[in-house]
Amino acid sequence: MPETSRPVAVAEAFTDSVVLYAEYPGYLTAEYYAEVVGLVNGRILTKNYESGAHVNKGDLLFTIDPTLYKDALTRAESTLKSNESNLAYSKSHYEAVLKALEDNAVSKMEVLQAESDYNQAQASVNDSRAALHTAQVNYGYCNVTAPISGYISANLLSPGNYITGEDSPVKLAEIYDHTHLYAVFEVEDSRYETMTAGQNKVDEVLYRNVPLKFKEPLKNTYTLDLTYMAPSVDRSTGTLTLKGKITNIDNELKEGMYVTISLPYGENPKAILVKDAAIGTDQLGKYMFVVNDSNTVVKRRIDVGEIYRDSLRVVDKGIEPGEKYITKALLTVRAGEKVDPVLSK
Repeated sequence: MPETSRPVAVAEAFTDSVVLYAEYPGYLTAEYYAEVVGLVNGRILTKNYESGAHVNKGDLLFTIDPTLYKDALTRAESTLKSNESNLAYSKSHYEAVLKALEDNAVSKMEVLQAESDYNQAQASVNDSRAALHTAQVNYGYCNVTAPISGYISANLLSPGNYITGEDSPVKLAEIYDHTHLYAVFEVEDSRYETMTAGQNKVDEVLYRNVPLKFKEPLKNTYTLDLTYMAPSVDRSTGTLTLKGKITNIDNELKEGMYVTISLPYGENPKAILVKDAAIGTDQLGKYMFVVNDSNTVVKRRIDVGEIYRDSLRVVDKGIEPGEKYITKALLTVRAGEKVDPVLSK
């Protein structure tokens, strides 16, 4: 009695016009970033925020011991008052000797001396006003405020630490404004030439609504408009920096997150397509089970391209349009087996 061939589900490879994409790894960077720094010398007295919280521009973040700068401010105020008093006297004296000169009551030398004293007093007032302004600024620096609005990092130095901000600014924390972020990535210069063929304006949008993928699925879906390209190719890597702006939804995205960008670079008008689920993998690479004209199963090695419409895969080599391939029972079928192919959609 002849052996009965078991039915298996098959589909036919077909061709379609496919837009070709290349995937590039990138990272996110905040549109606005600022360091919180100490600009004076002194001991940190207080930290006035919760790490990771949102702060507004101008919020008080740290206080630094103001004793030295308060004393300097008091001295500067006192010096200015003294010099202003001296200026008033010098001005009055100069005006008096000028009038006396009209009656020949004083010599021209006395007038010149009075004028010199007056000019010197004016210069001293100007200097003391500048010194007072510096003292006021330094005293103000004892209250460290947020330079921008955004989410703030943990403090890098705790209260009790002494800093020397006058020598060089001392970083105390960082603030990131995540309202908008940029996805930054690199493309090969040859691929860039293909992508931008026919586009002459450097500042125009290269691509709109480019989809982004993250390591783990996120609640929201994100796309970007590719709007920036570096003005030159990095000679050491042969790549060009590109970036696009993203609106952050629900503060879900963070500075430094890794992202994958899929960019179109061409079109294959006759791409061979099969169901991605019908492709197997072993130590030698990718394969499919093909049913030949005598309904015998053949294990066929293939070279694959990219995914298309979520469930299909481009096959670059190993299968021809119209050939039947097995779509189910891949684990039980074997090469050389006779089957009864049942065409499915």
